[in-house]
Amino acid sequence: MLESVVRRPQRLLFALIAFMVVLFFTTYLSLSSWGSEQVRTHFETLKAAFNKNATQAAVHAQNEIASTISIGGQPSQAFMDGIKTIDDLRKYAVKGEDGNLYPPTFVPSEVNKLPRAKAGFIVLVRNNELEDMRKSMRDVEDRFNRKYGYPWIFLNNEPFTEEFKQGVKKMTRSEVRFGFIGPEMWGYPDWIDQTRAAESRKKMAEEGVIYGWSESYRHMCRFQSGFFWRHNLTMDLDYYWRVEPGIQLFCDLDYDPFVFMELNDKKYGFTISLHEYVKTIPTLWDRTKEFMKMHPDYLAKDHALHFMTDEPERLLEPGYNMCHFWSNFEIADLRFWRGQKYTEYFDYLDKAGGFFYERWGDAPVHSIAAVLFLNRSQIHHFNDIGYFHGPWTHCPLNRPKFHDNGKCLCNPEDSADYNDFMCMKEWWRTSIEGDPNQRS
Repeated sequence: MLESVVRRPQRLLFALIAFMVVLFFTTYLSLSSWGSEQVRTHFETLKAAFNKNATQAAVHAQNEIASTISIGGQPSQAFMDGIKTIDDLRKYAVKGEDGNLYPPTFVPSEVNKLPRAKAGFIVLVRNNELEDMRKSMRDVEDRFNRKYGYPWIFLNNEPFTEEFKQGVKKMTRSEVRFGFIGPEMWGYPDWIDQTRAAESRKKMAEEGVIYGWSESYRHMCRFQSGFFWRHNLTMDLDYYWRVEPGIQLFCDLDYDPFVFMELNDKKYGFTISLHEYVKTIPTLWDRTKEFMKMHPDYLAKDHALHFMTDEPERLLEPGYNMCHFWSNFEIADLRFWRGQKYTEYFDYLDKAGGFFYERWGDAPVHSIAAVLFLNRSQIHHFNDIGYFHGPWTHCPLNRPKFHDNGKCLCNPEDSADYNDFMCMKEWWRTSIEGDPNQRS
């Protein structure tokens, strides 16, 4: 080695220069706290850049996993292909803040690449119903929406509080919209005699009629009958699912009901049907008959009048049996409400004043319109959606299909389908599909 240095003395010079640089640098760091801090800062920057690249690589790996989902939303043959053991999965793991490795995560609605309908959940709710609303959202999200990611539209005739907004946002990864209902949609029209309306409410309260005497309830019925489908926050939607605070869903929904509606040209879907209180709609059928005499061509060729009358061949003449679809659950086509037939029908009823002089509910109004203007095939009973809105429950009765496999968590014996107050028998005699519990 000495012989080599003697032959090439410049090597000794280079080594001496390198030694002096190192000596100077270490001395500087020991005497200067600022210099030391600068070195640590540069080191941390390099470290952060390295970690960022590593995180991006992990996210890219997860995206590669997600992109292999098949058209049906189910794992394809390539999903996690080649990963057979925990060690195989290790390269996709993500380091958490606690330093531990976590399995790859994904948002089901982002993984599911199935085409979506132009649809969303429409909710009429007040600030003081936050907790009940959160419970309803949890059921809807868990049973269905986490896989599809449809938006939530909350409407109120009062400004939403920040507490309410943040409370419902925490329940979903989907878009959330908050809308105000102005007096043009939630108020008395010019032609309404408010004194007469107040007398009607007083009389109904004295007679003990449930859900009909309060002023706000009547505004709600009118809004749900004629305006939610005109609100600016719903105008970009073709379909909606109406969700109420405090409801329960009992069954996993393994398909997209909005796409189902579009595939089958369905316009109106329900879970529960029952009789209306006679005292709340004494003249509704008469006003409907008047409207239909002016527009006989609006009656559908394969109408569903047998749901509402025992003699469908006589059309509206036999009178109304009070059966209607319970509208606190609806999956329906907004374009049906926006169409000429329903718009003119609602406007005629609105001018008659029955929303305030009696208590015409949105449920019988929607139901009568659907029965008259739609073909039977366009109305659908969602038998597979177990549903509760006090005091009534719908629970699918077929145990092997819905219960033995854990799909539904409800007691079929609690289902009100065959209760005398219900109208499911009237629907089954009318519908094309018939009674689902009689199918083999």
